[in-house]
Amino acid sequence: MDGKVTELPYGVKVLYEDNHIITAIKPAGVLSQGDGSDSPDILTILKAYIKEKYEKPGEVYLGLVHRLDRPVSGVMVFARTSKAASRLSEQIRQRKVDKIYRCVVDGVLEGEGRLENYISKDEARNMVTVTDTEKPGFKASYLDYKALSSKDGMTLVEVKLGTGRSHQIRAQMAHSGYPLIGDQKYGKKDIRTKDIALEAYKLSFEHPVKREFITFEAPIPSVFPWSLFA
Repeated sequence: MDGKVTELPYGVKVLYEDNHIITAIKPAGVLSQGDGSDSPDILTILKAYIKEKYEKPGEVYLGLVHRLDRPVSGVMVFARTSKAASRLSEQIRQRKVDKIYRCVVDGVLEGEGRLENYISKDEARNMVTVTDTEKPGFKASYLDYKALSSKDGMTLVEVKLGTGRSHQIRAQMAHSGYPLIGDQKYGKKDIRTKDIALEAYKLSFEHPVKREFITFEAPIPSVFPWSLFA
């Protein structure tokens, strides 16, 4: 859905808003929700924006219905009413919300396909382990990918998750031999970027009140390595 983009602090961009929802782009490095630290989070930033724009007294309601990991950028939708929050959450539970990712991987990847593995998370280390065979404590995980373009030994890839495991895209792509650029946890250190080249760039869902199916898409970032494919 196209419209006027409003730029907020810390690089947050509002793509669309009405009385029921607000959609915005969360930059890499910004939290989805506050964690008790002084780090910026998009929920607080959007609440402050609504409070100022609409001169709202008291606490502003804004429902967080899904999250993106701190290092991941992308489109998020928030609910401005409890009814909208309930309906959006139900869509997510029923897997009716369509989220498409893109990433830049190290290596020349061609064609399209599916990665099917088993994943287990070590909560203490905040890392996951990927295996090709079923083991106790490991969950079946799959994603579909499509290589879009290659340049300078890197490939822009579109990804759709079949399962929503923690760090799934990062870990499965690295396991297949194509780690994400900038991913020091599953790939290698890259002095050219401080962020992981992973973005939830397209989000589609049914409007919780208007009941029409709408899609929001983030423009490709202008920084390395995305700039190679802009």
